[in-house]
Amino acid sequence: MLKRTGAGGNTKGLRKKISVWRRIGWRKPATVIAALLTVAMAYHVVFGQNGLTVYQHKRQDSRDLEVQSKALLYENELLRGHIARLQSDPNAIEHQAREELHYTRPGEIIYTLPSSPSSTK
Repeated sequence: MLKRTGAGGNTKGLRKKISVWRRIGWRKPATVIAALLTVAMAYHVVFGQNGLTVYQHKRQDSRDLEVQSKALLYENELLRGHIARLQSDPNAIEHQAREELHYTRPGEIIYTLPSSPSSTK
């Protein structure tokens, strides 16, 4: 309980002032704490371990992998067609043998040119 301090001191008035001070005094710090918590949570949502920036990077990686996958599927289809031609078409087999193994028919002469001219000065 509060005691009177000095002449003319009113304990009821002092109690009222203290309760008003307590009520007003906690509002500003509570507001600041709530604002700081909000800023910290917003920072974590954007830049945290699983934040928006990480999500955007993973989404871009997913798109890149999807494009790469489609390109590989297309290449696989081309190779399957090439294999089918090699299995069934004698001209395709001959063409492949001439290209890779440098086979020739009897009486043919192959001239091989250098790939890039060498400069001698």
